[in-house]
Amino acid sequence: MERNLFKYIWHHSRREQVGILLLVAISLPFYFLSLNLPKQIVNQGIIDGYDLIGQAPEEQQRSLFSIDAIFGLGGEEGLFEGFLLDPYAYLLALCVVFLSLVMVNGGFKFFVNTFKGQLGERMLRRLRFELTDRVLRFPIPFIRRMKQAEVATMIKDEVEPLGGFIGDAFVTPAFLGGQALTAMLFIMVQNLWLGLVAAAIVLFQAILIPKLRRRILDLGRQRQLTARKLAGRVAEIVDGAIEIQAHDTTNYERADMTKRLGEIYDIRFEIFQRKFFVKFLNNLLSQFTPFIFYSAGGVLVISGRLDVGALVAVIAAYKDLPGPIKELIDWDQRRNDVQIKYDQVIDQFQPPMIIAPELQDPGQDSGPTLSGKIEVNSLTLEDDNNTKLVEGVSFDCDVGDHVAIVGPSGSGKDHLSMMLSGLIPPTSGGVKIGGRNLHDLPSAVTGRRLSYIGPNTYFFPVSVRDNLLFGLKHRPLREAEYDSDGKTQRTADVAEALRAGNSDLDYEADWVEYAAAGASGPDEINVRMIQILKDVGLEDDIYRLGLSGTIDADAHPEVAQGILLARSALSDRLASEDAEDLVVRFDPGAYNRNATLAENLLFGTPTNPIYGTDALAQNPLMLQVLKEKGLTDVLLDMGYSIAKTMVEIFADLPSGHPFFEQFSFIEADDLPEFTALIARGEKSGRAALNETEQGLLLNLPFKYIEERHRLGLIDPEVERKLVEGRQRFSELLLDQDPGAVAFYRPESYNAAASIQDNILFGRLVYGQAQAAETIGRVMSELLEELGLRQRVIEAGLDFNVGIAGSRLSIVQRQKLGFARCLLKQPDVLIVNEAAAGMDSSTQTRLLETVLHQRRGKGVLWTLQHPRSAELFDHVLVMRAGRVAEQGSFAELTQPGSALSALLAAE
Repeated sequence: MERNLFKYIWHHSRREQVGILLLVAISLPFYFLSLNLPKQIVNQGIIDGYDLIGQAPEEQQRSLFSIDAIFGLGGEEGLFEGFLLDPYAYLLALCVVFLSLVMVNGGFKFFVNTFKGQLGERMLRRLRFELTDRVLRFPIPFIRRMKQAEVATMIKDEVEPLGGFIGDAFVTPAFLGGQALTAMLFIMVQNLWLGLVAAAIVLFQAILIPKLRRRILDLGRQRQLTARKLAGRVAEIVDGAIEIQAHDTTNYERADMTKRLGEIYDIRFEIFQRKFFVKFLNNLLSQFTPFIFYSAGGVLVISGRLDVGALVAVIAAYKDLPGPIKELIDWDQRRNDVQIKYDQVIDQFQPPMIIAPELQDPGQDSGPTLSGKIEVNSLTLEDDNNTKLVEGVSFDCDVGDHVAIVGPSGSGKDHLSMMLSGLIPPTSGGVKIGGRNLHDLPSAVTGRRLSYIGPNTYFFPVSVRDNLLFGLKHRPLREAEYDSDGKTQRTADVAEALRAGNSDLDYEADWVEYAAAGASGPDEINVRMIQILKDVGLEDDIYRLGLSGTIDADAHPEVAQGILLARSALSDRLASEDAEDLVVRFDPGAYNRNATLAENLLFGTPTNPIYGTDALAQNPLMLQVLKEKGLTDVLLDMGYSIAKTMVEIFADLPSGHPFFEQFSFIEADDLPEFTALIARGEKSGRAALNETEQGLLLNLPFKYIEERHRLGLIDPEVERKLVEGRQRFSELLLDQDPGAVAFYRPESYNAAASIQDNILFGRLVYGQAQAAETIGRVMSELLEELGLRQRVIEAGLDFNVGIAGSRLSIVQRQKLGFARCLLKQPDVLIVNEAAAGMDSSTQTRLLETVLHQRRGKGVLWTLQHPRSAELFDHVLVMRAGRVAEQGSFAELTQPGSALSALLAAE
């Protein structure tokens, strides 16, 4: 990237900069005229007009409103001789012209500021895109050394000031400098000596202030570096939270954070001291010049060597002068500051051996299926300290061979697998596939014909489906469909993106390369994904996730109808197994003691968060119902009893005790607050509690389940009132907020509820052994019989996996990683201990399945257990970064071999 910020700006915005500079040049004559008019108004409009008052009317009429008279050009013959106006009309005309010039100059400022703001944002967009583009081309070893928080901070925050400055880079010195020179020229035209005084003070400011600010810039650079390190350290604390708490090093981290924050505080405090001193000095110098004008200029007026209008105009002109000068000095400081920021950012985005952009060109084709030999010749990899991680590895095999790589920890096998996938360039040596150098191949080949899966596969915080399809999104294949307005907006977006140097690829297009997965479209790809999930042993997990998901009943009415059939059949099936008492169905006229009090009152699934369980105590409609049905005091008494019981139970328990999960009314952190509340209630009575405290108590009963918590708080009378409240709430809701809650209806599908809830249409009975297992088995059988199991799995594909797949277990993430790689059917699959989190039997099943599926296609697998190598055609045994031996499993298991030693140690 261009090292000099100004060259970078000029290179990418030359045409826009020239246009805005021309606009600035056009504005300066109008600015000069606005400085001169006050003199005309005072001398000719007021003083001369005063002298004309009292003379004969015909003598008052003068043709003074000419071009020459208005703009003070002199001469009796003008471009336009003007109109005959009396003194009042003449003065008013001059004032109107002055106001017009003010508006014209304001318009110039508006357009200049708007244009440069747009230009700055466009260039900032370009810079952020280029930095992100470079991140996408960083070599993997370089990325591993960078902290993600620091990279994100640089792209998001550290270049932000550059956007504001880029628009000002050429315009501000031209605009403000032009105004300052125009004002200075005007002052000198009025009086040379006053102009020289003003110029001397301005020159003194321009030299002194930047020197004083130099230290502020150095401090700003230090502040930026320490703040960046702070962001990286905070990210480390978040990533290492488990280790920090497990080893009781929280106070050590607090001390480290205190030290870092103290350094930032000291730097910022010195910046404030110096900055405000410079501001004080600048203001003092700015006010010194008016003192000279008032004193020396007044003497000149009194002595008759300067007229009053000229002095007023000079003072008015100088009043506008400090602003541009100060802003120019500020601009110079910003120039130095942003150049420093730019240099620091660019330094971080100039890695060695960055991937060439043409290798990631979206127009590249993956070419024919890889064939021939994989030839590895003297492959060597060194780290930053020139330590050899892999040294002189050589072997060859057919593209379709299954090759196992085994070795102890630290043998270099993991680095070897990453070099074989093209993710890490070797220090020396090379890899050829079909006679082509692997590291010269474009991403269209290495990213589609090869597939790498490591032990820590990353998943984006989207659905399972989107993560599976991620490996098929190489370029837009089918354009998105837009209406007429959408097409217009898309055209405008593309034009602006290109002006900002961004990509014109449409994110909304269909990027999925279905053919690469052996499918012809969205319907077939679903079948393929489900089959792959079954192959890797993840189908049952996704099925269970699907049960907790929802479907669109309007888009899939046949599925909704099938689930209603399953609901009806569930009762019959349970009755046939003498297990009908395992589920208590929802009854509009009865209270369900196995559901929460909130579920009983709502009798449905909220679609608006203000009707969620945690919000009901503040919901006006619910409070109205409770008051009408006399339930407010009942629930407050229940809340008080629950709080008192919880305080008694949890008083001496640690925060992680299982009781906190079982009785999930109060969080461990909130326990002291409720302890104090109960103490006040015991002392002064519940009626003495304030409104906030009563709100805390009222919130507790909504989570209460009688059959689970068994505190005996809901008797038949309370049940009756709650059912009546349910009916009243339904009436009010249908009238005032229809659609906010999807009510339970025995004959209807509830689109807001999960598939499992729709089938159960009730709640499992608490305290029944094996209830969940029995219901799960029966439900699975019914869905299979009704042909709905695949639909449930498809709903599971919409499950959001969370940040980095955090909502999935380690084993589920590793299986999903295999599924993603297998879905795109690569010619060569490289696996780097990607099943390390699984038990040995699961690993073996997965290994056998993958090798079976990959018959005739290449597999290079770095194994955790050397015994599994017997399933492969060829085995490499690594030791200390070198290939200790290679051959078939049978050949390498002879006594005394390196593989035999590994097998013996396993």
